[in-house]
Amino acid sequence: MKIMKVTATSALCLLTGLAPAIAQITQIGAPEGQVNIVAWPGYIERGETDKAFDWVTAFEASSGCKVNVKTANTSDEMVALMNEGGFDLVTASGDASLRLVAGDRVQPVNTDLVPSWSKVDDRLKAAPWHTVDGVHYGVPYQWGPNVLMYNTEIFKEPPTSWDVVFKEMTLPDGKSNKGRVQAYDGPIHIADAAQYLMTHKPELGITSPYELNEDQYKAALDLLRGQREIVSRYWHDAFIQIDDFKNEGVVASGSWPFQVNLLKGEGLPVASTIPAEGATGWADTTMMHVDAANPNCAYLWMEHTLSSNLQSDLSVWFGSNPAVPAACTDQSGQQTAEGCTGNGMDDFDKIRFWTTPSSKCAQGDCVPYYRWVSDYIGVIGGR
Repeated sequence: MKIMKVTATSALCLLTGLAPAIAQITQIGAPEGQVNIVAWPGYIERGETDKAFDWVTAFEASSGCKVNVKTANTSDEMVALMNEGGFDLVTASGDASLRLVAGDRVQPVNTDLVPSWSKVDDRLKAAPWHTVDGVHYGVPYQWGPNVLMYNTEIFKEPPTSWDVVFKEMTLPDGKSNKGRVQAYDGPIHIADAAQYLMTHKPELGITSPYELNEDQYKAALDLLRGQREIVSRYWHDAFIQIDDFKNEGVVASGSWPFQVNLLKGEGLPVASTIPAEGATGWADTTMMHVDAANPNCAYLWMEHTLSSNLQSDLSVWFGSNPAVPAACTDQSGQQTAEGCTGNGMDDFDKIRFWTTPSSKCAQGDCVPYYRWVSDYIGVIGGR
């Protein structure tokens, strides 16, 4: 197997001050027999949850590569698992991807070995969360917004503001929202607070929820400390959140379309909306570990992920948008043009995608991600 080295980029240097060299294969050899993947819940299905959604079985049969999946519920968990090693691929969101690059945990992807690269949405091909100085560190997978999920028996009309999960108030059923709402159990939730403040405290001058100076950051933490008084749980497990909406009286929370779709599929009274303040979102990338033990199967899987059928069915299953636009219209799977529009395919420019906060930003000095981690732990702990 041939190996070549590439130099790090200026953006990477901003994160680390270093210029590590990372290996990249230049040809695909014989499949090793397996590929080990860290993935978000619902991203890699083999028909076990719903027989109509299976994009693993046929791949295993045709490639000879058994797909082994480790589910991760947060980006921090994904980074930790990739740091431990033993995995070939990860479906990383933007708040993890540059950390993986900076930490020398992933290697550049040779797009010449991914024949379907040409089909990828042009808006994603060189996205800054996986492309550094023209070097691609992954293959786009899916993208979408963080939505406000709500109980339609409580809210006869969709909530128009994120107020319902940030501030104590009386809901349409005449009862307080205290103890009936949730918040995401991850430091990146600070960006949701900053996004909210962009509308409600414009005097702060926030232009990006991921680039916060000390005053802007303090305002976001103060909002989150107030939120702590009303949340019943900080969720990170999608299936626990589903159970909380079904059995624990939770009526509103930031969520992913995945939970919304599963609950609606069971006939539960839920829906989702993007309130007036807008939304953060995620654009996920399949990235390859720098020490991947099964690089040939990994490349075969990355090519498979761009198949229009997989992209179409995953888009329906998760409520996300395909990285291959043709999957919306070519009838290769269950998705339709109307379905993609409903998932927000036309709202790409309205979503502020997860990005790793850095100490250097457009406005000069900003609060770096390690502070987000420690301070959010403090918020959850009541400090």
